[in-house]
Amino acid sequence: MSCLFSLAVRGSEGLYMLNGPPSFTESTAFQRDSGKKCKAVAFSKDGSLFAWCNGEKVNVVNVTRAELLHSFDLPKTVCLEFSPKNNVLATWQAYATAKDGTAGVPNLQLHDLRTGKFLKSFIQKKMQNWCPCWADDESICARNVNNEVHFFENNNFNTIANKLHLQKVSDFVLSPGAQPTKVAVYVPGSKGAPSFVRLYQYPNFGGPQSALANKSFFKADKVTMLWNKKATAVLVVASTEVDKSGASYYGEQTLHYVAASGESAVVQLPKNGPIYDVAWSPNSVEFCAVYGFMPAKATVFNLKCDPVFDFGTGPRNAAYYSPHGHILVLAGFGNLRGQMEVWDVKNYRLISKPVASDSTYLAWCPDGEHIVTATCAPRLRVSNGYKVWHYTGSVLHSYQVPCDEEMWQVSWQPALDGVFPERAVKYQAVPSQLPGAEPRPAQAYRPPALRNKPVTTSKLHEDEPPQNMKPQLGGTDKPLSKIALKNQRKHEAKKAAKQEAKADAHQGPAQVKIPQNALQNTVPAMTTGDPEVDKKIKNLKKKLKAIEQLKEQAAAGKQLEKNQVEKIQKEAALLKELQDLELGV
Repeated sequence: MSCLFSLAVRGSEGLYMLNGPPSFTESTAFQRDSGKKCKAVAFSKDGSLFAWCNGEKVNVVNVTRAELLHSFDLPKTVCLEFSPKNNVLATWQAYATAKDGTAGVPNLQLHDLRTGKFLKSFIQKKMQNWCPCWADDESICARNVNNEVHFFENNNFNTIANKLHLQKVSDFVLSPGAQPTKVAVYVPGSKGAPSFVRLYQYPNFGGPQSALANKSFFKADKVTMLWNKKATAVLVVASTEVDKSGASYYGEQTLHYVAASGESAVVQLPKNGPIYDVAWSPNSVEFCAVYGFMPAKATVFNLKCDPVFDFGTGPRNAAYYSPHGHILVLAGFGNLRGQMEVWDVKNYRLISKPVASDSTYLAWCPDGEHIVTATCAPRLRVSNGYKVWHYTGSVLHSYQVPCDEEMWQVSWQPALDGVFPERAVKYQAVPSQLPGAEPRPAQAYRPPALRNKPVTTSKLHEDEPPQNMKPQLGGTDKPLSKIALKNQRKHEAKKAAKQEAKADAHQGPAQVKIPQNALQNTVPAMTTGDPEVDKKIKNLKKKLKAIEQLKEQAAAGKQLEKNQVEKIQKEAALLKELQDLELGV
């Protein structure tokens, strides 16, 4: 199969494009820019255009024809963005006031890509949310200006066609897809009033009654709003900077579901802790949340906010759906070791568990078959490089920059929906010329007192296994309640522990010292006929067993508490008391 897409790589070695699988050779369609000052790059939504700023000019090329289209004299540009239909290029540079303190020159520039002419400029002080937002057909473009959302129509930026004015609009997101366009707006709470997110349909902004949906909540310093692909619902992650309970360094987060039909709900997450990531499936009817104190849980929910599948717990903090939505990658990057789990989410079957150590970035290729992971500066300044994987766990291509160089960004050339058809899921690792990427597991630290003794496996946390949360077809039973589910898990854990103990008992003879009171417990229990005396004997045996366990812990090098040492000292007295009671039988 010939290569249909590229991977752009930006770093201190310059800017170049790599042909995608299977060749992985440098693209001749794009001439390498060897300058060390490339600050920003961007592909158009359909992947046909590419723009970059090299510290001298902003250049725009047609990737498919290898043709330079425009060159703009904007050397200080640090952000670039194409409009969805490739009609406009937006550029942003840091805002600076004049030396006398008066307002600086407009720093957000819009250019017509058909003619190359300058369209409009605005003052945009903050880098956050710098870019205007377009509807997919470019009929509407919107900007947040002084707590209002200004709307322009058909790329006419000289006339404000509409305004959405609330108390203090902090953020907004336009819905994807076809008309009519919907707008989700966030207004932070003040003076005891709650924060709220409202959904509107453009251009119906006439007061609260015109809103499609409204969701208010306390405990929100900022929010992240995510539309699904069909624009039927928004997920809202509300965050506070500080967790007043002191339980989390990350502050406190809650997840809310708001439908364009007016329904809303708080998504109930079964484990306490931060919400690391939330992702919509491209099918728009399911979403995945990664949450809870480590090891984190990951769960897929439906549009009723009911859990569909629980992936159990593991070292993860991110979720990535493939472009077709049939595969999901759960990964642990940043301060985690880079472990990935690749799942077939139609059958909820694990495909592979590769490890991409020290990665700071992951992205799906538009073909839904390949993944790139990268270690980029300034997040990490050592071992910079990238790897291209097949989702079955095989590394197909790997590149590490020389130790005196840095890599800043990698980016797949996008493709429109339908360019790459969905393929059947494979479970067998595809062949690769490169060795497996599984690193050798690090040995756990053992204190000197334990180094010559048998290794005992112990975990700080017991990992929860994956679990299908859908009610079984053909069964009349209702889904279990949370309490019933918790009790069921406890029962299953006890059952598993008993089976494990039986398996250990059936193993061959081991050179282990058997405590004296353990031998006594194997003898059939004797009764005195007096329930009170029987009860005393039972309690004494229980205490002696606990003392024996403490002695074993002390022998293994564990530092005992004062009350535990006192218990051991009482052993002789307890043995004598037990002997006296049993002699009286």
